[in-house]
Amino acid sequence: MKCVICKEGKTKPGTATVTLEREAVTVVFKSVPAQVCESCGEEYVDDETAAQLLAVFEQSVKAGVTVDVRHYAA
Repeated sequence: MKCVICKEGKTKPGTATVTLEREAVTVVFKSVPAQVCESCGEEYVDDETAAQLLAVFEQSVKAGVTVDVRHYAA
């Protein structure tokens, strides 16, 4: 796919670090599968992966976590 940010590069499979924050809660996911622009480095996570990340994040919020760093697990 063509990058919507730089409009120059094309994306290729790679990984990303995704940080989700809400008020006092921060959850960092490492090694998340993503499409990464070869030119500018912009990262795109698909809808299914994003939904999984949000579900885990919501569990962390409910559990009272303040900061959590995880490796992505499908």
